[in-house]
Amino acid sequence: MNEVKAERKGQKILVIDDEPDITGLVSYHLKAAGYEVTTANDPIGSLATARSILPDLVILDIMMPDLNGIQICRILRTDPKLKGIPVIFLTAKVEEADRVTGFEVGGDDYMCKPFSIRELVHRVHAILRRTTKAVSTEPKRLQVGQIVVDVECHEVTVNGKPVQLTATEFKLLSRLIESRGRVVTREHLLINVWNYETEIETRTIDTHVRRLREKLGSEAAWIETIRGIGYRVAERKA
Repeated sequence: MNEVKAERKGQKILVIDDEPDITGLVSYHLKAAGYEVTTANDPIGSLATARSILPDLVILDIMMPDLNGIQICRILRTDPKLKGIPVIFLTAKVEEADRVTGFEVGGDDYMCKPFSIRELVHRVHAILRRTTKAVSTEPKRLQVGQIVVDVECHEVTVNGKPVQLTATEFKLLSRLIESRGRVVTREHLLINVWNYETEIETRTIDTHVRRLREKLGSEAAWIETIRGIGYRVAERKA
């Protein structure tokens, strides 16, 4: 356990919520798990904090005054230094449309209030474990058609132009290209992209793929849907 905490010691998490009780609770448990935690109760000031500490992950409340979590996430995704940072949304909104909106603006995960603090810590572990593993084990460059994935720099270009992807979209695209020509099942993606062994809604995957295709534009046809099974990057463009 001490070795695990030692590995997490350099990993920084920013918790943004206008309720000090929430940030205090989350901070306490994440610090106990070995992470370095910074909290922000001022939504506007949180952006400067993010740029200052460059966190490895952001936990972000949605319903906040002055600047809500959706707006903050959009800003993060347009900042060159922050665009690849994973975001976990916390919110009292439980409708499917609200969850989809969170994913569409670049969120990587979504938890509804009241939430299980143990589950939140588990999800933080899962996301950081997969992003850390991606840096150490993936090839430095992947390409299909005019899509180029620079794994080391965490950058994607399409037809020579940069495309901004969330951490989950980046991992999803990389996994599909690595398996080019082979069908990747939704179950495989849940385990190897989301790193969850427990059941989550497969619509989460479909939402991310749809958003990814939109960002790939003219090269979106490389990603094929295999109905009832999963997805595949084609051997040749349709």
